[in-house]
Amino acid sequence: MFEQILQLIRQHDRIIIHRHSSPDGDAIGSQVGLKHLLRHNFPEKEIYAVGDDARHYSFMDDSTMDTVPDEAYADALAIVLDTSAKKLISDQRYATAHATARIDHHIFCETICDAEVTDTSFESCCGMIAAFAMECGWDLTPLAAKSLYTGMVTDSGRFRYDSTTAQTHRMAAFLMSQPFDTGEIYRNLYADDFSRIQLRAKFVMKIRLTPKKVAYIFTDKEELAQLNADIFSISRGMVSTMSDIRGIDIWANFTETDNGILCELRSSKYNINPIAVKYGGGGHAKASGATLPHRQAMENMLRDLDALMGE
Repeated sequence: MFEQILQLIRQHDRIIIHRHSSPDGDAIGSQVGLKHLLRHNFPEKEIYAVGDDARHYSFMDDSTMDTVPDEAYADALAIVLDTSAKKLISDQRYATAHATARIDHHIFCETICDAEVTDTSFESCCGMIAAFAMECGWDLTPLAAKSLYTGMVTDSGRFRYDSTTAQTHRMAAFLMSQPFDTGEIYRNLYADDFSRIQLRAKFVMKIRLTPKKVAYIFTDKEELAQLNADIFSISRGMVSTMSDIRGIDIWANFTETDNGILCELRSSKYNINPIAVKYGGGGHAKASGATLPHRQAMENMLRDLDALMGE
């Protein structure tokens, strides 16, 4: 499956790894995991990872991005991970590289790179990188395995989401052949400060329902400014407050910013991806996102989600 990308790796002495902006655990995990796989199995090559700050996932080893000058791209291979659209890529210099490749598990939106492997049967991009390593017979390192496992945990919801398959567990078992502390991973991912628990409680009280029982939360710019929390923690971090309500099959978190209304869409039953795409976003069948231009677009999206519930 990865033959063309492997050939490009062999042909280039410098490889620069990109992923989407505002990274989650899968984006950082796949990036750091691939970086250390390539450094270990191709020690003669220069391997870098670039992008915006890891923020909530800065606890992950080697999550501080490398500084790479513009001229380094001229004879380099740029590999884009966990990204379905060009506009989402952190550090647009990938396009100036000598050659480009993409590995992604999202629903296909557009061609981005010279060589591409996209496969929605994987729960995470980290799972795809693990499969890449297994297919190539690469040696694992503890850091690479730990990074990839962390990304698999986050994108599979601790192996709870229905994207989790036998393939997921095979890749996890492959990674766990290396020594790393899973307890440390879970403590960093899911232990919350008291202030964050209080914040979640506040968001639970903000939950509203549409006529067809789509759950949603809306945070306007004024309230966002008063919360003393970063946008990622509010937008993606609070959507899960609605995930386990009995009788709720679709939920959405809307966060108003200076650059539009960030929307995180989730479902336990329906394919909400076409609605996200309709509003300029994308993602997975049951976990997607978009940025809306104004509140009327949010109201329109909620009506579309109600219509989906009625089908």
